[in-house]
Amino acid sequence: MNKKLIREWKKVFKSDLPYIVYELKDLAKVPALIILEGDLGAGKTTFTQIFVGDKEILSPTYSIISENRNIVHADFYRLEKNEDVLQLEIPLYIDDKQFFFIEWGMKFAARVLRELPENWTPYLLEIKVNPKASDMEEEATRDFSFYTLHDD
Repeated sequence: MNKKLIREWKKVFKSDLPYIVYELKDLAKVPALIILEGDLGAGKTTFTQIFVGDKEILSPTYSIISENRNIVHADFYRLEKNEDVLQLEIPLYIDDKQFFFIEWGMKFAARVLRELPENWTPYLLEIKVNPKASDMEEEATRDFSFYTLHDD
């Protein structure tokens, strides 16, 4: 699976996330598959909470897939092989949804795309934690990179 950069955001604080969500919603063609990649604690679930507008959303690590309004949110951290994705029966979840977020999903991107209708556009959002710029900052910043995904 190849990727093409659409947009980057550098040195993003948690308080900046609503602006990134706003811009990302404008950039993404709906319905959209958005694969979220980043280290543990990078902010994948936090980003999804802000995107959905519901801070009560938890990472679906144990349930694997959850639904909230027009969004499906999945966490593939515990999945090991493509057959695991097939058993999730993804088409049952995505009917009438606009966004499908998958944490830790890049390893399974090709398999997931075979489960989605052709009108879904695949994207990758990479989140990288930066070291603290100074001792005065309370939180490390993040870099966000947004890509389209395609085969070729």
